[in-house]
Order: sequence, then structure tokens, then C-alpha cells
Amino acid sequence: MKSTFRTVAAAALLAGTAFTPALAQSYNETAPGYVDPGHYDFLNGPTGYHAGNVLVHLSVIGVLPEDLNSHVNVFGGGSTAYKVHASDGVSPELDASYFFTKNLSVQLIAATSRHTLTINDGGASQTLGSAWVIPPTLTAQWHFPQIGIIRPYVGVGITVAFFYGVSPKAGDSLGLRTAVGPAVNAGFDVPLAGNWSANVDVKQMFLPVSARVGHGAIRANDGLNPLVVGFGVGYKFF
Repeated sequence: MKSTFRTVAAAALLAGTAFTPALAQSYNETAPGYVDPGHYDFLNGPTGYHAGNVLVHLSVIGVLPEDLNSHVNVFGGGSTAYKVHASDGVSPELDASYFFTKNLSVQLIAATSRHTLTINDGGASQTLGSAWVIPPTLTAQWHFPQIGIIRPYVGVGITVAFFYGVSPKAGDSLGLRTAVGPAVNAGFDVPLAGNWSANVDVKQMFLPVSARVGHGAIRANDGLNPLVVGFGVGYKFF
């Protein structure tokens, strides 16, 4: 699933950037929100938004943990050869953006996904348990002038990941500490009829996560760093 989401997201972003002029040529001035790429103004062109707009997206996202620099320590025994792995997840996501200018907006996302945690040393895996995570992410986004039918943007912000519904394997305990880290994202909207639009969004979160198993007898640390790929629809208010 991870490779599928990455492939689809990469293809969508490439289509929205490198091939935008070619895509735009297949539309004419009657297409929703069309901006002639032959008269593109990078600095002052219209973005399709203005101050006071509120843009809401409802998306399906794939949450793809990277599991970087993970390690497992046993109390009294030091570091082990085990590595931590968090499973991929799929969930709905709701986000809302407020525009301060035609270019600058602030976005807040709400989503939750479930993941299974395992450890392995290159051989058989051992399940630690599972947990749900809510990672509210606040992002400042810059929206570039629209080119053809594409409204591209980039952003940077912060994620706070709260874990709940933790289910350790039978007869054990599992604790997960709240994680905080930066996030970056890129994406684009394509205007449809009226105030509706289609959206592709990719976020990279950088989240160091600490876990305690057996009331601290085992401590695991993982650079969760999930890649979040979303496809959805949007509606612009005001």
C-alpha cells in the first residue's frame, strides 16, 4: 500500500506542476477558473482566492510511517538489534484553511488512524500492540498564482500527535508518549463547478515517538515520520 500511495501521489504532483501548461491547453476559457498559462504572472497573478475565504477539504488519506532511526532498549541490558515498525493506515481527513491574503492561508487538519506496532531483528516480528493517533497539524500555506487549471501551494507547520485507544498484546502493557514535530506539505487544487474543487495533498511529518513496554522494562524509540498522502474534494466559502 505504501508504494501505491507514493506512486499515485508522485504522479499527481508531477501532473500538476511539470505538465500544467500541457494540461491547460486542452481546456479553453470556458473551463472553471481557467487562467491562460501563456500570460502567467508569478508574482501578481490571481490565485483563485482572496482575503476572508474559507476553504474546506474532505479527503481520504494514506498514513505511511517511515520508521527511521528506530531502536529498542531493555532495562538493565542496553540496546538490542530490534527495530520498530508501525503499520500503514487509511482514514478520512477534514481540513479547513483561512485566507489572510490571496496567497497566504493557515490550515488545520483533523484526522485519526489506527496502527499496529511491531519489533523485529531481521527475523520473526513480535507485536507490541496497536494504537489510534490524532495528529492535528497547523500549517501556514503559500498559494501560487493559478496556472491553467491548477492552483498549487506549499506549506510549513507543526504537528502534535496524541495517542489513544492503546491496546497492548495480551498480558503486557504499552505506553506511548505524545509526539511533537515540524511538518511540510505541497499540493494543488483544481476548480470544478461553482465553489467546488478537487485536491491532491502530500504532507511529511517529522515525529519522534517513544514507547514503553512492560511498565518500562522495554523502551522503544522510533522516528515515525509519516508521509501523508491525500485525495479529496474542497468547497470555498465566502
